[in-house]
Amino acid sequence: MPQKLFELLRGSASTLLIFANTLLWFIPVLFLGLAKLLLPLRRWRTGCNWLLDGCATCWIGFNNLVQNAFSGTRMDVVGVDNLTHNEWYMVVANHQSWVDILVLQRIFNRKIPFLKFFLKKELIWVPFLGLAWWALDFPFMRRYSRKFLEKHPQLRGKDIETTRKACARFRDMPVSVMNFVEGTRFTSAKHSKQGSPYRHLLQPRAGGVAFTLAAMGDQLHKLVDVTICYPHGIPTFWDYMCGRLKEVRVKVRVLPIDRTLIGDYFNNPEFQQKFQQWLNGLWSEKEQTMARLHAAGQ
Repeated sequence: MPQKLFELLRGSASTLLIFANTLLWFIPVLFLGLAKLLLPLRRWRTGCNWLLDGCATCWIGFNNLVQNAFSGTRMDVVGVDNLTHNEWYMVVANHQSWVDILVLQRIFNRKIPFLKFFLKKELIWVPFLGLAWWALDFPFMRRYSRKFLEKHPQLRGKDIETTRKACARFRDMPVSVMNFVEGTRFTSAKHSKQGSPYRHLLQPRAGGVAFTLAAMGDQLHKLVDVTICYPHGIPTFWDYMCGRLKEVRVKVRVLPIDRTLIGDYFNNPEFQQKFQQWLNGLWSEKEQTMARLHAAGQ
């Protein structure tokens, strides 16, 4: 069988299986989400949340089995041995491809609490997934721009307050909150436009991380710093499904969260400068890690 035809069949089969698995688990997830909505008692909600995270873990588990069977990708992962289900984590990572999400789910499933992303409120309208994210308590946030707040000063701080209330539900069970700090996927064009000082990374955006820490800082215990490297070129989702991605190298570091990094990033210039210095330092270390991973992979 010609190689391209074999890749097409493999990619189609794996994509269809993951899509079917998503539809299968969407039904109990939606049912449990509605059960929480109709009976908003704390213990009842907590029980439903445990079941929901169990459903999500099984969903990811089957997706991982499909990827293991069809992709043939070698996963070289370092640093996940000391992780646990009983901690509240903030996970940060560089971002190069939609494959990053599958890689993160693949290496962290059943090792840390189910990964949850801060989402723009408009994403609740995404078919199937929007309702699933709502049922799973993914935090939908609304960020006000500086210009908007200048015209509506009475809303200053409301975005943090609203997000903090949404995150209060995580007090009863551990959670892992995910943040792609660069804010967008790495491309050569974006790298050149930014004038990024890093060879393998875009410049980090401090606002999202600061926003998350301000909303959840007293709940989060540790920072999980993830560096994802594709030594032989950044793949597309379809490349991964077709088995064209031969190797992924991942380095994970678990760091304490410095309480001095929790503050008003958007209205305190002194704190803003300090936070940016900390994040730039973290990204400089990540750049060195990326260089080592590329060298080892090649």
